[in-house]
Amino acid sequence: MYCLETRNLTHRFSEGDVVLNNINLKIPEGSIYGFLGPNGAGKTTTLRLILGLLKKQVGEIIIFNKTFEKDRIEILQSIGSLIESPSLYAHLTARENLLILQKIYNCPRERVEEVLEIVGLADTGNKKAGKFSLGMKQRLSIALALLHSPSLLILDEPTNGLDPNGIIEMRELLKKLNEVNKITIIISSHLLSEIEKLVTDIGIIHKGSILFQGTLKELQMKQAMTATVVFETNNNEQTMEVMKAHQLDPVSANGQVIVSLEDKQKIADLNKDLIQKGIDVFQINRIQNDLESIFIDLVSK
Repeated sequence: MYCLETRNLTHRFSEGDVVLNNINLKIPEGSIYGFLGPNGAGKTTTLRLILGLLKKQVGEIIIFNKTFEKDRIEILQSIGSLIESPSLYAHLTARENLLILQKIYNCPRERVEEVLEIVGLADTGNKKAGKFSLGMKQRLSIALALLHSPSLLILDEPTNGLDPNGIIEMRELLKKLNEVNKITIIISSHLLSEIEKLVTDIGIIHKGSILFQGTLKELQMKQAMTATVVFETNNNEQTMEVMKAHQLDPVSANGQVIVSLEDKQKIADLNKDLIQKGIDVFQINRIQNDLESIFIDLVSK
């Protein structure tokens, strides 16, 4: 069963400038869904549309089998979100920030203490939010998003600016919310190595279109079928020309040349040809089947 679906979601900010093109997300209930893509791919725009922060133009958004057109209030009562930077009252404590929202949500006052405990801010006392570290601000923002006991949590780059310890703490918090509190989580991020340790399902968006959607295991199995080899040389342009002469289809990314190639003998022959043509070959590596490598391979193609 899907917690959230979008059907042919399309959006443009100006005439001729399509930001999203027929986006069909399927977020399984109980999953941690990693929504991945380069900067400007359309992640934040999609999340803003889902939350009603942007007016929908084309397509459907279905959340808990309901639509905003008919059940906006009921839907929003079941969603917690953090989009981009935290929005806090800097002159108030963590508890005071939560108490303001507790009155708006009309939820039990004891819920304030519960969420402070969940995110690890129960002992901050009279310290003002403006004095918090970035990690503490992120945790307080998640506490605000959790205050009304949502079934769905939408987080846009929640690890932005966190140090390594803060990132680990955030990962463990989100896992706990999913496993113990049974909250479905959608998280967008560019920290792929971290996302790989957290998510169950993945959607990859690039230039406003979905390149892949499914479980992390499905993505890894799909990419494992084609070996990818990275060449680091002193002349990428000439290296690509040599590869094309071998009937290969290379791409250039991050100062390297990437090509789909499985035959070991073909790799050796290619290396020999590059050297004979005066190209210095510094490294030849098979891309490991981790999320970061898969992502680079998909996007570069």
